[in-house]
Amino acid sequence: MEERFWHKAYAKDVPPTINYETITLPQALERSALKYPDTVALVMMGKTITYRQLDELVNRFAGALADLGIQKGDKVAIALPNMPQVIIAAYAVFKLGGAVVMNNPLYTESELEHQLNDSESKLAVCMDLLVPRFLKLKEKTGIKDIISCHIRDYLPFPKKQLFPLVKKKMHRKHDPSEGVPEFMHLIKQYPPDPPRTEVRFEDLAALLYTGGTTGLSKGVVLTHANCSICVQQLRAWLPDAEEGKDSMLGTFPVFHTAGFTTGMNTAIYRGLTYILIPRPDPETVLEMTRKYKPNWFPCVPTLFVGVLGHPDFPKTDFSRVKGCVSGAAPLALETIREWKETVGADIVECYGLTETSTLSHANPWGGKLKPGSVGVPVSDTDCRIVDVETGEKDMPPGESGEVLIKGPQVTSGYYNQPEETAEAIRDGWLYTGDIGYMDDDGYLFIVDRKKDMIIAGGYNIYPRDIDEVLFENPKIREACAIGVPDTYRGETVKAFVVPETGETLSEDEVRAWCKEKLASYKVPKQVEFMDELPKSAIGKVLRRKLKEMEMEKNTAREGTTDG
Repeated sequence: MEERFWHKAYAKDVPPTINYETITLPQALERSALKYPDTVALVMMGKTITYRQLDELVNRFAGALADLGIQKGDKVAIALPNMPQVIIAAYAVFKLGGAVVMNNPLYTESELEHQLNDSESKLAVCMDLLVPRFLKLKEKTGIKDIISCHIRDYLPFPKKQLFPLVKKKMHRKHDPSEGVPEFMHLIKQYPPDPPRTEVRFEDLAALLYTGGTTGLSKGVVLTHANCSICVQQLRAWLPDAEEGKDSMLGTFPVFHTAGFTTGMNTAIYRGLTYILIPRPDPETVLEMTRKYKPNWFPCVPTLFVGVLGHPDFPKTDFSRVKGCVSGAAPLALETIREWKETVGADIVECYGLTETSTLSHANPWGGKLKPGSVGVPVSDTDCRIVDVETGEKDMPPGESGEVLIKGPQVTSGYYNQPEETAEAIRDGWLYTGDIGYMDDDGYLFIVDRKKDMIIAGGYNIYPRDIDEVLFENPKIREACAIGVPDTYRGETVKAFVVPETGETLSEDEVRAWCKEKLASYKVPKQVEFMDELPKSAIGKVLRRKLKEMEMEKNTAREGTTDG
């Protein structure tokens, strides 16, 4: 691409343009299995699977799927946490030329019904606990077959040692009349020789759903090219990962774009050991760090906060960690400073969306990091900041507007949603819906989501500004600000605050703290204390959920008044 002013911020040897190899996702696995056959590919609670074994398991499962009728172009839904089956299933689908539809296993029946129908999925691979739900969905969707997986399938010790206190229903055997084959049973029936299917670089690889916070979720179309190119951009940006030797924590769920690309596909492409964490929480992350000494430490902001505040943090050795990467949500400046002071390592903030295969910007690894910034556009990626009103006028450095992105990792659109696609992608530019600004060096600073902006008394208020100030208070562990209806101002600011353990706070104290650091119109007029903020499966604080809770309370109050 043509030279951009932010290219001067790139670290040494990072090219503005990459000569991409046209390697598909299944080809990347086959290559890693040949180059690093005895390298551990996956670790799950002590159970290890080498790259040779992983490729064989994928081939066996591909044979099973082929016998169940899955062909090139078919969609297969996967609803699993981070466990070996999710990776085996996904790469088996890739080898058949099919596309995976990654579903959050915590989704409700109605959410799954929409995604299964919208994606035209023909088969589902899910946890045993979800089988009854998927059996019901068979009647409402195009799902013809369901494959059941057990978390006990890939554990290093007998299940009787692990599950004596677990409810029996977690491991129910399915009635043969239900027609639900079990994953391990299928794996054992097929040879490690997959059916041969031509998979092209331009073929559809995945549908990852996004946008459910504002209505029905949309399936983001990602080809093998999108995914492979994004992995190669990450490789150029983070060249210090020693391929075939280094290890990485699998904290991002694979059903989320961050886990799908930054985790699973990156690990397999580069021959890294991927340490699977089915349900990431601070205690588990610290335990896995002590046990496996990972070289790469990717986490969402809430996990960094939780790890720092956990009693096991001081006794955990981080000396083998080469890099800490944060994504999926804004990271508070106070967290960055505290991590650097205690761990001695920088957290490299990244930015991207499902629509960019997970990545568009990152702070330069080995270059200048700017705390609070998500960095500069990665190789072959262009960025514009345009006015919020028309989306056409380019804003000068330092002035906020909507963030637009263009690059080879950007989706071609939403599956079977031409109107949504035309709205989001115009003249090749992805309109992200995020508000931000670039400084004179090309570093991007995300201000907030366009739809989260609060308009109070004619002032535009970005909730993240308030969040940052609240995070700086040593008595506050978590905080999130939203706009709530106000008869005079239109909207006003309400802050939800989680105090640090053992600390007490009053509303007046919170407001006084904010008055010292914020313009008066930004100071929260209302403060509510909570034990915990609602979060997504990846650990992102759900501002939307707080808004919904507030609306429900207002409706209940109005109903009481009317009565």
